[in-house]
Amino acid sequence: MKTYVLAAISAFILSALFCKLLLPVLKKLKAGQNILSYVKEHEKKSGTPTMGGLSFIFAALISACLFGDGSDRRFVAALALGLAYAAVGFLDDFIKIKRKNNLGLKAYQKIIFQSVAAVLAGIYCYKAELTALRLPFTQRQIQTGVFIVPLAAFVFLALVNAVNLTDGLDALAGGTGAAYFIFFGLIIAIQRSKNTSYAAPADALALLCFCLAASLFGFLLFNTSPASVFMGDTGSLSLGGFAAATSVFSGNALYVPIVGIMFVVSVITVIAQVIYYKATKGGRIFLMAPVHHHFQQKGYSECKISFAYAAITSLAGLFALAFL
Repeated sequence: MKTYVLAAISAFILSALFCKLLLPVLKKLKAGQNILSYVKEHEKKSGTPTMGGLSFIFAALISACLFGDGSDRRFVAALALGLAYAAVGFLDDFIKIKRKNNLGLKAYQKIIFQSVAAVLAGIYCYKAELTALRLPFTQRQIQTGVFIVPLAAFVFLALVNAVNLTDGLDALAGGTGAAYFIFFGLIIAIQRSKNTSYAAPADALALLCFCLAASLFGFLLFNTSPASVFMGDTGSLSLGGFAAATSVFSGNALYVPIVGIMFVVSVITVIAQVIYYKATKGGRIFLMAPVHHHFQQKGYSECKISFAYAAITSLAGLFALAFL
């Protein structure tokens, strides 16, 4: 527990410091976010520095490497995949800034990059024999064998894009992500404590989760409404990559829809809106999708929506913990 706490404190301090130092650099480089025209409430945010995700990504990585078990291959693979998705997000943000519009990488380019990393993650799971899947609310596990490859790939693609869709309001993805990583870290740590076959006192994946949660809290000092900086796709895609890696590599992929319920809600509301719109030739279920924009259209403040997302995620996390 001491290792977890020290790593988290380190990540929080580094994240806040990096973000403070990064802000003037982003402003000087004119790395401002271009706001989509159909989100009228966000017009005043145009020009707010983006790519702030760099601050919490590197803060979490440094702390995790300082306190984590580098001999744990799952840990190394999780770091590599998180950075791979961060690289895709960075390229997307860079192109948007360069062109001074909200059109970065093309959709097919994103999906190709994301799919390659996702399939590689699945292959790694199979080769490393990380094929056991824990069943929530039970003490049972099932062996997936070679089917872990498509399952892992699906989790990566779904979660990366779900987090990206949730990154639509100040502190929304950051607050929800922080709650998610806290409880996922606790799930992994408790499971580890019940398994006496491990010699090391701390689980490297749990430690990575706590570092990510703490670094997000440091970032939120600058990202709560009105945000001084956005995480950008650099941050959101990376968070999705880390979330997928820590869940799949720990055998807890089936806990994702529970603890990550609000990420799931973002995806479902978009899918439902698109299907209904096409089926009715213009009809809408929500005023705007994902549903957090619907609530904003209804007059709820960004702070209230972000708090509600983080609170629901925390309750879902507590529910999952109650049955471990």
